[in-house]
Amino acid sequence: MSGVSSVSGYSGYDAYSTISAGGTYTKAAQGASELAIQEKTKAQVNGLEAGEENLTSAKSALNVEEGAMAGIEDYLQSIKELSLKAMNGTLSDEDKQSVQDQIKEYMEGINDIAKNTTYNEKQLLNNEDVPTSKFEFATDSSGSTKEISTYNSTTEALGIDDYDVTKDFDISKIDKALDKVTSMRSNTGAETNGVEHALTYNSHAALELNGYQMDKEEDNSVKAYQELKTKQALDAYQNVLEKQKMDDREQQNILLFS
Repeated sequence: MSGVSSVSGYSGYDAYSTISAGGTYTKAAQGASELAIQEKTKAQVNGLEAGEENLTSAKSALNVEEGAMAGIEDYLQSIKELSLKAMNGTLSDEDKQSVQDQIKEYMEGINDIAKNTTYNEKQLLNNEDVPTSKFEFATDSSGSTKEISTYNSTTEALGIDDYDVTKDFDISKIDKALDKVTSMRSNTGAETNGVEHALTYNSHAALELNGYQMDKEEDNSVKAYQELKTKQALDAYQNVLEKQKMDDREQQNILLFS
C-alpha cells in the first residue's frame, strides 16, 4: 500500500474520510473544535457573499436614484433660467404665458421622473408618506446592515407646485427646490460611497476567509494522510508479527510430531 489510491480498506477510518472530503471535516470525531471553526468560517463566508448580493442591489438602486435626481436638477435649472427671462418688464402677457407653458412642461417632467423612478418596483423618489424613508440591507450574517434613503421629489414636495410666472412669483422657491435636490444628491453620494466601501470589505474578507479555509483543508489533508500512512505501516507491522507467530506455531508443531 503505497498511496492514497490503495487505502480503500480504510474507508471507515477518520483520516481516510478527511482525505476523501478534500480536507473538510464532516464529523466531530475528526476534531470537534476544528469542525466548529470550519462551520463558523463557512457561515461567515456565506453571510458575506449574501451581503455582497444585497449591497450590489443597493448600489444599483442608488445609481438609478442619482441619475433621476440629476434629471430633476436639470429641469429646475431650466425653470430658473426661464424665471429670470420672465423678470422682464417689457414682456407682454402673451410672452409670459409662453414662458409659463414651458415651465409647466418642465414641472410635468419633474413629476414624471419622481413618479416613475423605481427599483424592483420600489418607489425611490415618490415617497408620499414622509419626506424620506429608508431601505435596509443586511451585509453579513452578524447583523450588520446598510441603509439607503428614498425621497419625495415631486413639485408639491419641492414647494413649487403652484409656481406661476404670469403672476407675482418668488424665484427663491426654485432656489430652495434646487437646494433640496442638491442635498438629496449629496446624501445619495455619501450612501453610495458607504455601500461601495462595504462591498470592497465583503469581497476582501470573503477571499481571506476562503483562503484561510483552503489552507486549513490542505493542512488537514496532509495531517490525515500522514496519520493514514502511519496506521498502514503499523497494520503492516502487525500483520508481519501475526504471520511470524503463525510460522513459529507451525514450526513447533512440526518439531513436536516429528
